[in-house]
Amino acid sequence: MSTEQVSIRNSVGVAKHVSSHPLSPLTSTEITDASRLVRSLYPKSTSLQYKAVTLLEPEKAQLVPYLDAEHNGFRTPTIERRAFVCYYIRNTDKLHEAIVNLSRQKVESSVRLGPSIHGPGDAEEIMLVEKIALEDEAVQAEIAKLQLPEGTAVISDPWIYGSDGINDEQRMYQCFLYMRDPHNQSDVDSNHYAFPLTISPVVDTVDLRVIRIDLLPTGTDHTVKEPRPMQIPPPNEYDPEYQQLRTDLKPLNVVQPEGTSFKVTQIGETGRVLEWQKWFFRIGFNHREGTVLHDVRYDGRSVFYRMSLSDMVIPYADPRHPFHKKAAFDLGDAGAGVMANNLKLGCDCLGSIHYLDAVLNTEKGEPWHMENVVCIHEQDAGIGWKHTNYRTGKAAIVRSRELVVQSIITVANYEYIMAFIFNQAGEIKYEIRATGIVSTQPIDEGVEVPWGTIVHPGVLAAHHQHIFSLRVDPAIDGHSNRLIYEEAQPMPRSDFNPHGVGYTIDETLVERSTGLDLNPDANRTFKIQNPAVRNPVNGKPVAYKIHAPPFQKMLADKDSFHHKRAEFADRNIYVTQYRDGELYAGGKYTNQSRGGDGVRSWANRKENVKDTDLVLFVQFGLQHSTRVEDFPVMPCEIVHVAFKPANFFTKNPALDVPSSRQEVNKSTLLEAEEHHQPGVEAKVGEKGEVCCASKL
Repeated sequence: MSTEQVSIRNSVGVAKHVSSHPLSPLTSTEITDASRLVRSLYPKSTSLQYKAVTLLEPEKAQLVPYLDAEHNGFRTPTIERRAFVCYYIRNTDKLHEAIVNLSRQKVESSVRLGPSIHGPGDAEEIMLVEKIALEDEAVQAEIAKLQLPEGTAVISDPWIYGSDGINDEQRMYQCFLYMRDPHNQSDVDSNHYAFPLTISPVVDTVDLRVIRIDLLPTGTDHTVKEPRPMQIPPPNEYDPEYQQLRTDLKPLNVVQPEGTSFKVTQIGETGRVLEWQKWFFRIGFNHREGTVLHDVRYDGRSVFYRMSLSDMVIPYADPRHPFHKKAAFDLGDAGAGVMANNLKLGCDCLGSIHYLDAVLNTEKGEPWHMENVVCIHEQDAGIGWKHTNYRTGKAAIVRSRELVVQSIITVANYEYIMAFIFNQAGEIKYEIRATGIVSTQPIDEGVEVPWGTIVHPGVLAAHHQHIFSLRVDPAIDGHSNRLIYEEAQPMPRSDFNPHGVGYTIDETLVERSTGLDLNPDANRTFKIQNPAVRNPVNGKPVAYKIHAPPFQKMLADKDSFHHKRAEFADRNIYVTQYRDGELYAGGKYTNQSRGGDGVRSWANRKENVKDTDLVLFVQFGLQHSTRVEDFPVMPCEIVHVAFKPANFFTKNPALDVPSSRQEVNKSTLLEAEEHHQPGVEAKVGEKGEVCCASKL
């Protein structure tokens, strides 16, 4: 990646004492200071467009001793606070990144990045692109050919342009146009995705103008037609006010009369520590990853150093221009933090809720206060464990309680509900629920195509994939870990296995950085082990195992730009040796990217990952073959990854959870039937004789 250094000789202010924890997100003052110091590098007449002003996390070599000292009650070493700033000189292609030392109030470095490296979109820019597309005279002339009813509102959805290697060096947006229901213009929430248009302007972000108008293919091939008078289909609304709602659904209230079992401690202005049922961790929040967990511990033992959703890609199946470029990298192209919803009590989260706010930055470099971007709550998860002595009928039963740390993002038409979920058995689950509205495009009447489904008259929803990458930085009783995988293998028939029913669990050690896949036929299971710490019961290394669902890898071929850019989408798991700054599986800058700086490239270094500081990127996903039931809004599709202790404890860690009791749960009896299973027991007499007696 070529760079050009910017002079920083005048960018020094008065040093400040900073009391924030090294992992706390930037405060409003710090965002303001970082922006001001970067702006001081340029003449006053130069306008900057800030893409990110965020915490630059300390190097791990500094932070690990700090955290160890903190947990052991020792004096913590001083770590200076730094900000990472990504910015453009406005109305140019000059993308820069700077490192600002907030403790010393100085810019330590500022470099201009090379060609074909583009920053993410931002809210202000997207709104401006919408306006440019709709106000362009040539676009309006094309819309006029559709002869839409007078007063019809046309809507523009700007998409990151994508990459195909054809005249795509400049940063652009591909805008897809829709109209609002012409018979219901007053409702600004009307579902415009039921009315896609055939016109697609391309907007240049430097000159801020429409540079091309694409016409969309609507048949079975690449043929495009001039816009012509449009037949208006009926509306298809998702808003409850348009539905005949069910009347037989009774209320289900989540009540915690004594309050919650978790504790959130505010550390300074932006830091938070959460404690619940022996779990301890810090919650961070940034523009790109959204929620980040740091220093995850159970009962004082370290488990994970850092966990976050690293990347995601949604490649579409339609091979025709311009749809062939549709591959949304929603985290790198926009950001889970900047797209986070303001969560509402009783709607997005049920029960006794604790909300977290966040402070990000505007494109002017000013603090942007975002309310209720994370909700924390407990939920019942059914039975945690149970056993009934069938001879006596006595049951021991514990219900499972879960702690949910949830955020929701809206990416134009789509929503993703993202949650870290902890339970009382030492397990962590990361869950994504995909919902919202499928991306739609026009299709001719009577036409059917194999790369999508007609979900409404004249409306095609193209098939697509959702592929996610969860970055996991383990610290299983320390930072020297290894990755192994186990497979269940049948024993060959032999004198020892004469009936051919035996099988063994074989273990394979991963010694070099690489990409790996699941093998359901062998029940391949990956484990993160610490061989230096042994379980006292069986002598095995303490470990956490990974439960990742199999999914179809990226379908675009290996020579495609989709495959080159989404470096994580071809393997279930990548393992690499830890390096500071290697956070994003698809690379640092995904907007119209070319590939070559993501996790596949890092793994290809073939570095040692045996008994060292390693990082895992765990992939999971959905193949979304669209259906009519996905429109006008799709029911949630749910996928998750789980991390479960394996020889980490000496027994079931949830044994000490109080039994489930009616006086606490206060369930309501509708009908009941007591059941006893007959049985016998043997008793040993004084002389060693054994006799049996029925229990009934």
